[in-house]
Amino acid sequence: MRDVPARSESHGNDSSDSRDDRASSDSRDSRDGRGRSGRAARRSFLGGAAALGGAMALGAALPRTAQAAAAPGTARPARAAAAWEDVINGSFGSYAAFEAEWNYRYPWGSDHNGSARMYGSSTDHNHIYLNSGVLTLQATRITWDEGTSSSTPHLPIRYHSGAVHAKNQIVVTDQFPDYEVKGEFQAPSGAGTWPAFWLTGVNSWPPESDILEFKGNTDNWFNTFRTSSDVSTTIVGVSSPGSWHTYRAWITKVSATDVDIHYYLDGTWKAVHRGAGFVGKPLWLIINLQMEGSSGSSGPGGDTFYRARNVYVGRNRTA
Repeated sequence: MRDVPARSESHGNDSSDSRDDRASSDSRDSRDGRGRSGRAARRSFLGGAAALGGAMALGAALPRTAQAAAAPGTARPARAAAAWEDVINGSFGSYAAFEAEWNYRYPWGSDHNGSARMYGSSTDHNHIYLNSGVLTLQATRITWDEGTSSSTPHLPIRYHSGAVHAKNQIVVTDQFPDYEVKGEFQAPSGAGTWPAFWLTGVNSWPPESDILEFKGNTDNWFNTFRTSSDVSTTIVGVSSPGSWHTYRAWITKVSATDVDIHYYLDGTWKAVHRGAGFVGKPLWLIINLQMEGSSGSSGPGGDTFYRARNVYVGRNRTA
């Protein structure tokens, strides 16, 4: 969840419900630095898909998690026989299930690049809690001085909030050439709110892939970082982000070093970005509710809620 500066871009006659026609673009804007296999099922890998109105038409007959995406007209490398397996599925049904798959806070601790400090543990559910299969992250404004964030740009801490990261890392390799990462979310979009569902490098940054990122308004940012200044960004307007929407990435190996990342909103293909150098690099999966920073100041004075359900990770395992 890097701070990509807003591009100077005219929205023309785009409606508030959709800005889908904004094509994926390479942004050279620089950001400040930071560093079970479940029920196995045979899935066929879709070798290609036809373009339809600038989006992706996928085979409806395929199982939904087998709807692999390909850019129109893009050939895929040959695949060995593969079996589909779940990595994360149904983990929000209980705290026992959740804590088997997820860790509290960020992989690196409590702070990041906004004004919220993350709190949460198996005995502290004030900001990270479950209810009927829904994970809620709650940000609360504080009224005392808690110093500044330990992460660049070292903003003053004005909120307590929640973040979680998956114990299983995502690593595209010859053995695991395809991953699906998705979830349903109710995301805040008011000024000063900065929710995200994203992947970031375990051993170094980048790589990074932002599947959901709202920065103080109703635009979702799909971002892929190859370096700190080599970024692909696709911005899509979302009607009522606070209602349930599905955000999805299909990640597929296209060469010895590179992947393609296909981004979807509510089952509709929005963009493909090339992840150069992503192969073999482990990635954390993070859900967090950061505040202020690039989403604006001052943030809300009351509580802010970010909800997730049906978060899923699956992958192809080759023979």
